[in-house]
Amino acid sequence: MEGVRIPFFQVDAFTQKPFAGNPAAVCLLTKEGLAEPLLQQIAAENNLSETAFLLPQGSQGTTLHYELRWFTPTTEVDLCGHATLASAHVLFTQVDPQAEVVEFSTRSGLLRVRRQGERLVMDFPAQALEPWPEALERVSAALGVRPLELYQGGLGLAVLASAQQVQQLQPNMAEIKALASTGLIVTAPAEELDGEELDFVSRFFAPQLGIPEDPVTGAAHCLLIPYWAKRLGQSELTARQVSARGGELFCRDLGSRVEIAGYAVLVIVGELLLN
Repeated sequence: MEGVRIPFFQVDAFTQKPFAGNPAAVCLLTKEGLAEPLLQQIAAENNLSETAFLLPQGSQGTTLHYELRWFTPTTEVDLCGHATLASAHVLFTQVDPQAEVVEFSTRSGLLRVRRQGERLVMDFPAQALEPWPEALERVSAALGVRPLELYQGGLGLAVLASAQQVQQLQPNMAEIKALASTGLIVTAPAEELDGEELDFVSRFFAPQLGIPEDPVTGAAHCLLIPYWAKRLGQSELTARQVSARGGELFCRDLGSRVEIAGYAVLVIVGELLLN
């Protein structure tokens, strides 16, 4: 392990300007990879909501193939949108500028990202929702407001009346952490946000994963897109995650799949040194 240098990148995802959106670390590994405990240590050292590790699996024409794993500071996760977007951005801009598509082998199956002008479009699995009435009182206590609707789909999804309610939330993280889910999405229609052509807004809280509030969460939109597509009667949607950093997502409902598009900005390039 002595003297190993790993190319390291930090990318702000779902934004067109630095220091907004959701930062993710991207590490380019060699074919040998690294042991899982070391991957977790690196993610803890980075202390970002997600660190992505990429392992090359060859290429075919303009399509790249990589294994992709995502780690929070405390655990490996099954799906992460912003770190996938960040990974594709690094590959398209720093590794192979001629590539048009990257296919990632992940714990959530094969995920495909393609160029669409300056945007990158991710193809993700849609997530089904079921009513979650048994958690209504606990979620109400956690948020300080009673949701109009409450669902569970791996993540909890609480629907509020207005974007202002979502923006002004100051949730109790201990109460959210105690919920029987791996995180809680809070969402509302966005017509109250003047000057922005948006369909819905959201925030995402995941203290269970070591992330009190995630700035912009692609994976949450695997639940949000089918919900809002059905509610609004439209397949194409524009969304904003109204965290302190904020970010924009351009969404499309495809039935069993969803497309989540966004911009990304490279902010740090360096090397990780393993001595």
